[in-house]
Amino acid sequence: MSATFLLLLFFSITVSAQTSAPQKKLDSLLAVNQKNQKTDSTKIKVLTEVYRQYMRMRKVEKAEEYLDKTIQLSHEKNLKKFSAMAYYRRALMYHGRSNYQKAEENYLNAVSEFSSIGNLDMVAGTYLNLGALYSTIPDYVKSLEVNQKAITIYEKMGNEVDMASCYTNISTIYQRLGDQSQALVYMKMALKVFSKEGENSRGVAVVYGLMGNNYFEASSHELMQMNVLPGQKIKLALEYYNKSLKVAEAINDVGIIATAKRDLAELYSSIGQKDAALKSYQKSIELSKNGDDKEAYASTLYALGNFYQRENDFENAISLLGSSLKIAEENKFLEIEKDASLGLSTVYEKQKDYNKSLAYYRQYIKVRDQIFNEDKEKEITRRQMQLDFNVKERDYLLKQKLTEAELKRQQQELILKRQQLALSDKEKALDLLTFQKAKADLDIQRLAQEGKFAKAKYQAQLTASVKDKQISKQNQQIKFDERIKIFLSIATFLILIIAVVIFLNQRKTTRLNKIISNQKKELEQLSKVKDRIFSVVSHDMRTPVNSLISFMQLLEGGNIEQEKLSRYASSLKNNLTYTSTMMENLLNWAASQMQGFNPYLESLDIEYLTGEVIHSLQDSADRKEINIENLIAVQTYCKADENMLSLVIRNLVSNAIKFTPGGGSIEISSVDLGNQQEIKISDTGVGLNPVQLSHFNKAGYLGAGVSTLGTNKEKGTGLGLLLCRTFVGLMDGNINVSNNPAGGSCFTITLKK
Repeated sequence: MSATFLLLLFFSITVSAQTSAPQKKLDSLLAVNQKNQKTDSTKIKVLTEVYRQYMRMRKVEKAEEYLDKTIQLSHEKNLKKFSAMAYYRRALMYHGRSNYQKAEENYLNAVSEFSSIGNLDMVAGTYLNLGALYSTIPDYVKSLEVNQKAITIYEKMGNEVDMASCYTNISTIYQRLGDQSQALVYMKMALKVFSKEGENSRGVAVVYGLMGNNYFEASSHELMQMNVLPGQKIKLALEYYNKSLKVAEAINDVGIIATAKRDLAELYSSIGQKDAALKSYQKSIELSKNGDDKEAYASTLYALGNFYQRENDFENAISLLGSSLKIAEENKFLEIEKDASLGLSTVYEKQKDYNKSLAYYRQYIKVRDQIFNEDKEKEITRRQMQLDFNVKERDYLLKQKLTEAELKRQQQELILKRQQLALSDKEKALDLLTFQKAKADLDIQRLAQEGKFAKAKYQAQLTASVKDKQISKQNQQIKFDERIKIFLSIATFLILIIAVVIFLNQRKTTRLNKIISNQKKELEQLSKVKDRIFSVVSHDMRTPVNSLISFMQLLEGGNIEQEKLSRYASSLKNNLTYTSTMMENLLNWAASQMQGFNPYLESLDIEYLTGEVIHSLQDSADRKEINIENLIAVQTYCKADENMLSLVIRNLVSNAIKFTPGGGSIEISSVDLGNQQEIKISDTGVGLNPVQLSHFNKAGYLGAGVSTLGTNKEKGTGLGLLLCRTFVGLMDGNINVSNNPAGGSCFTITLKK
């Protein structure tokens, strides 16, 4: 069980099935590699991706081919970071396939390469994986050595988390060597570090599982060394398994959940809770089946199959052990293949099918031989296994035919057991006498203790009586203090309420003063507008009327030349045009200020409406040789009142003509803003100064400024921009002005679509 947790934390190789998608990706990479003939870092990167894709598709030979190419080119170009990672990944590949000799060789090469480029983090990580490898072989001396090297590096780097991983590795070594007490020391060191990341972290879940294994697998002697009573073994193991499961479920780590369920199943099985064990086994298989870790799935199938084997449910045992063996054979999981073969051998032995049992036992020996066949020590182990096989084979033959000698031996063993039972009864009687003597001694001691207790009890009662009186006085003082506190609390609360009321009244007064101040400013501004209107009406209306009267008198006299007549008529026309525009703006602005004046908003074609306005002002523009360009696209719509929008655009274009010198230009364009439409009117005229820009763009603009003459001394009323601002606001829109980068002004109207 501990080996599974070790691999969960420190070693993982993900392999993808050979589907069409990986093959397509591989073909694409090979094509890129074929096109790139340069031997540079880019070529090495492409080769790296190719061998990694072959690894994912589990094509070992092709992966080896491109690994060699990557390493060779990396050495030629002195880019050892690529060759180091190639050695490291090849080691992982062989480690996952239980080819420990090649895995070790490549791990050591990776250490050398990473050391040469100063990548200490990867050096330590490689040592960590080597520790897991040596622990699996097992070669605990080497495993302990490389883990200590990794700890030294991580300590220099201040990497506590990975150092805790080494502690966990070392704890597993001590656990397998039977030194559970020392294993627990390292587990607690690792748990202390992992807990800094938070209680719900993967490291915490793994260590909790290992601690559960530590208590569950410990002997009575080992438990005593850990200061744990044998009767607490199951309770502690169950507690830590459940802690591991709880954390794993919190972080949704399916792999650890499945492992914890399998360990709980083993525990339930050991204490006879078969239903709970079966339920946990089945849940573990369900989780492992849907995961990517086939090794964990095969291991869980073996565990449940072994459970059925112990319960003599041979049908389910054969099915599950067979599935586990098949996955192990396909993926080269030699340890699981070995255990599953032995399990099937045991099942068929119980069914008295000795031929199949012997066949699976041969497979068990073969796999075990494959794992341990590299050096002399492994060769000795292999020969011992072969000897075991011969013994096992002879044992099967003996089971097929029991001899009379075997029966006599069994009878003699039965007689010996009966004699041992009789001797045990005598020992029990002696123990009973010893117990009764000890009980009598305890009774004498108890009577003496009872006398002492009675005396102590009387003294305690006297002391308690004195203390009760003191406590009574203290309680009275406490009650008095509490009343004082309540009174002070109520007084403080009332003071706070009064302070809040005063504060709120002051705030209300401040807001009212601000509103009154704003209203005063608006009234002052409106007063200026009123004065301006009266000035316009009293002065500007009188001038064109007087001109018209004078012109009529000239006509009555009849003594006027045609040239003068044309000149006077043109001047009179200009005055009347100005007067008409002024009156229209004045009346429209006055109507907008009347209560209940509401626009009629409808969907308008801006391009058409703008064209009509340009047509009406074309003569004025032509006189100053000003080019007006309508850039609005056909069928551009917005929500507006037709008369209002027409008047706004006419005023803005008229102003642009007025303040643009001869030969200038005016552009009208639009921008689609999604739910809004933006209309821009820009000119190349004299523009507005910063004060005028700031005044118009302010929220409280009322247009009370003095009208200025145009570039050809054209007069204005000063009401045009006020009218534009008012009408755009009534149409739920916005208008602002900015300087045109090309010179002049740019008015922007924003309306809803």
